[in-house]
Amino acid sequence: MLKKLRIPVYFYPVAAMLFWGLSFIWSSMLLQHYQPVTIIFIRLIISSAFLFTLIYFLGRNEKVDRKDYKLILLSALFNPFFYFLGENYGLKYSSPTIAAVVIATIPVFAPLVGYLSFREKLTPVNFIGIAVSFAGVILMLVTRDLSLAADIKGILFLFCAVFSALLYSVTLRKLTLKYSAILLVALQNLIGIFLFLPFFLFYEAKLAIAVPITSEIIVSMFLLAILASSLAFVFFAHSVKLLGISKSNIFSNLIPVFTAFFSYLILAELFNIQKITGIALVIFGVYLSERTKKRV
Repeated sequence: MLKKLRIPVYFYPVAAMLFWGLSFIWSSMLLQHYQPVTIIFIRLIISSAFLFTLIYFLGRNEKVDRKDYKLILLSALFNPFFYFLGENYGLKYSSPTIAAVVIATIPVFAPLVGYLSFREKLTPVNFIGIAVSFAGVILMLVTRDLSLAADIKGILFLFCAVFSALLYSVTLRKLTLKYSAILLVALQNLIGIFLFLPFFLFYEAKLAIAVPITSEIIVSMFLLAILASSLAFVFFAHSVKLLGISKSNIFSNLIPVFTAFFSYLILAELFNIQKITGIALVIFGVYLSERTKKRV
């Protein structure tokens, strides 16, 4: 009976990581045509329209307390604003797999954030799992001569995204206790549109208008907006509510696994023994991290 109840719970973080893993590939394709802010701005417009339409048809009539508006605004600053800036500019100066690998370091810092914010507990084996998984991440991040496999500028941008995601988790945990995940993500993306609007209008609008629209651009943008910017964040918000900050973020280690796999299928990125070993360590680390989860 317990195993049957665990299946839907773990579906949420795994599905979210799958969509986010794919998002690096879709974003990489779009970066060949648009600047980072343009991609973020358009995907947030599509995502907000989709989520509010979904809320309307589902009949979710939730009222937001006035005292929570500040916290919702703060959460939107962390994500989508700072997170997407870090992720997209980081991706501009690196590859999809490298970007996903850096984002996968979120679980390394999540236990500290979870403990400081909510006194969440992890067992020693949980930490061993995180360490093993992080070792796999490092193995994928360096080349055979131990040099970095990406521009340091891109890595710094990506780590900005990592810390934004961690701070976002803290605000999200508090909000999910009162509101549904779909409403929170819809509001955060709507706020994100207005945060990115000045940057889009002043710096990238003219360049964006000059780009000819193709079927690849349309498909990639809609996949980003619906799956990565909408459903993935709804699933992750629900996961944080059910599993907590630390255990939800542990699944972030699966992002580079999905990204590497689909980069091979879609972008013809080559695998080697080092990359395969790194992926195996990531998966094993996630297994260890979750295997000893206390059952209630």
